[in-house]
Amino acid sequence: MHFRKKATFAAIAASFLTAVPVVFFLPAEAQSSTRLETVAENLTHPWSVAFLPEGGYLVTERDGLLKFVSEDGSQVVVPGTPEVFAQGQGGLLDIALSPGFDIDKTVYLTFSEGGPEGAGTSLFRAKLVPDGAGYRLDNGETVFSGNNRDYGGRHFGSRLAFAPDGTLFMTVGERGDRDRAQDPSRHNGSVLRLTVDGKPAPGNPFLGREGFRPEIWSIGHRNPQAAAISPATGKLWTVEHGARGGDEINIPEAGKNYGWPVISYGRHYSGGKIGEGTSKPGMEQPVHYWDPSIAPSGMAFVTSPKYPDWQGDLLVGALAGRHLAKLDLEGDRVVSEEKLLQDLGERIRDVRQGGDGYVYLLTDSDEGRLLRLLP
Repeated sequence: MHFRKKATFAAIAASFLTAVPVVFFLPAEAQSSTRLETVAENLTHPWSVAFLPEGGYLVTERDGLLKFVSEDGSQVVVPGTPEVFAQGQGGLLDIALSPGFDIDKTVYLTFSEGGPEGAGTSLFRAKLVPDGAGYRLDNGETVFSGNNRDYGGRHFGSRLAFAPDGTLFMTVGERGDRDRAQDPSRHNGSVLRLTVDGKPAPGNPFLGREGFRPEIWSIGHRNPQAAAISPATGKLWTVEHGARGGDEINIPEAGKNYGWPVISYGRHYSGGKIGEGTSKPGMEQPVHYWDPSIAPSGMAFVTSPKYPDWQGDLLVGALAGRHLAKLDLEGDRVVSEEKLLQDLGERIRDVRQGGDGYVYLLTDSDEGRLLRLLP
């Protein structure tokens, strides 16, 4: 185990990068030609992006840096982030702006937090304050620390999604300790529902039950690395990594068990059978699954009129698959799927629809990019 302190603001100079369009045409089935524009490059394993109302982007990098990226692609480090456990899949992960950001200027970050019992997934809150050509984080505090503690760098999750009622969903990985995903006294492999202060949200299904963590909304997840609120229903949707096959889309409901590792549509990396099969009474079925795995990360519902043929579709990034999955939905059912941007050949880590109506992607590499998908 090792810890990597975040770089100081003075140690990294701002870089100025010109946005250069790169064109990739989608298949005819997509019904609209599309091209990719590079907004920023030379990002080091970027993990998540948030859109500032006044313009520009906040991008997390897994090693622990938060960067402000301006519209012209220039980058400035935002100081004040938490110290992260930067190992394997661990580091600085998701970012979300408070629903009242215009007034409260509050930013939420998930990160892998180290400690004597190993590292777990935690939630950090701070105020975003203008600072010269960029910003800084003030009054930062860790408002929630998961007890999904373990050594090594596997399966932290973690995505954030604000519900219509203002509560905050947070996905937590099982840290490679499969059985703990079925232990409600642990946060491993769960979806949490929190207040803006990181406390258990009122109405959570296990409040007051002995042996159950009150923050838990649902259990039996493996490594959920995507979360979004359906604009049609207001429900949370998540996407999680399976093992060898069995990546899943779920619509987590209060108090329900999504099966890992008792049921799965995948197999162990050794080829061995996982658990008891693909179904069991009392455990939920996924909305959709992938076999073979695509290693999904990042998702967005398309509502923008800029993509008239994609209205209501769901976009999911693929790391191992190196493509953008476009899923056609009818209600809560996936009725068809297309693989887009395969010629790009990049691991797609995050997918977001910005306030300007465009879809944005982050590519996961040590020379990662923030891309804008232009119809």
